[in-house]
Amino acid sequence: MNAEIIAVGSELLLGQIANTNAQFLSKQLAELGINVYYHTVVGDNPNRLEDAIKISQSRSDLIIFTGGLGPTKDDLTKETIARVLGKQLIFDEAALRSIEDYFKKTNRHMTENNKKQALVLEGSEILPNDHGMAPGMGFKVDKITYMLFPGPPKELNPMFLSYGAPFLLRSLGVVERIESRVLRFFGIGESQLETEIEDLIDNQTNPTIAPLAGDGEVTLRLTAKHNSLDVANQLLDHTEAEIVKRVGKFLYGYDSTSLVNELMNKLKTSKHTIASAESLTGGLFAEELTNLAGSSAVVKGGIVCYTNEVKEQVLHVKKETLDTEGAVSSSTAEQLAENIKKLLKSDIGISFTGVAGPSESEGKPVGTVYIGISYLDQPTKVFPLQLAGSRQGIRTRTVKYGFYYLLQLLNEQRN
Repeated sequence: MNAEIIAVGSELLLGQIANTNAQFLSKQLAELGINVYYHTVVGDNPNRLEDAIKISQSRSDLIIFTGGLGPTKDDLTKETIARVLGKQLIFDEAALRSIEDYFKKTNRHMTENNKKQALVLEGSEILPNDHGMAPGMGFKVDKITYMLFPGPPKELNPMFLSYGAPFLLRSLGVVERIESRVLRFFGIGESQLETEIEDLIDNQTNPTIAPLAGDGEVTLRLTAKHNSLDVANQLLDHTEAEIVKRVGKFLYGYDSTSLVNELMNKLKTSKHTIASAESLTGGLFAEELTNLAGSSAVVKGGIVCYTNEVKEQVLHVKKETLDTEGAVSSSTAEQLAENIKKLLKSDIGISFTGVAGPSESEGKPVGTVYIGISYLDQPTKVFPLQLAGSRQGIRTRTVKYGFYYLLQLLNEQRN
């Protein structure tokens, strides 16, 4: 089954909102083994929407519409579809009662035009809206499956998960179990990762391998199909093992985890405390950690040492070091990490210093970064980096590298 997603709404074309619905649906459909070949966005214009439907009919087996199911005059999705397919719109009594109940619960007056949201295409299966008013629909005409969903993500997402996906599975007659596993990598670029496993991607059948990059990280989604859940997981295990042989040193976690979550779990398990000295990152590292529940058990505190005066007078970086090597240097990062650990009596001290931009500093180019880590009585390690991107991007990626290097260090101690 090849799918197309048609998002309806002039606000999408005007750039007022992002088309997150298409992103969500594409990910969900991929997990169901359905190929999404086209994303279409069309404004609140019935003629252009009609053209988009006819084009989609010529190339897609599944057409999913998002938006345009509301009560106003510019909500014309189902009316246009009804005209193109020669179908009638009828009132769904259950949907109407649900809309009336929604207004009662929210203590609002229901205007007459809200009844329009209870109109559905005859012969369609109704997809209830548990988080709003307009119901969704699903039906099949001339070997093409059509699905309609409301535009607000808070309504669409749960509707698809609870009712849309089961409708599709019934329509497909799927008896196979579809299991997915996400492998999360850091410290390796998307192109390098794909190069290392290029033959696996080229020869993929079952499981499939889908690379995805974002926020300085790379993920691989592995998806296996089989009647048996155990066999599906065995297929995933085999493919994962082949990938880990090649790029396992960059693998840090699975599914919906993150670097900071993995680090927090490791710190709690090892019962180590941590303190941070942040120049370049301005407190971002400490903020990320302390956003997590239970962080008080492991985070001793941190100091934002943005000026040389604070580095020297509070964190006791040697004046000679600052004068000769500069604030952005391996020696400064080393002293900051060691001294914050001593000052706050923690097991681990981590420091961040560098040039975020927009211009060079101390004759060092934008993106020059040093991360220092002082761990117990072991020699302090300093990790130099040369990053590219915006000021905020460099700061964010620096913090992620801090999490990553700490994870590596704690994993080494465990082994």
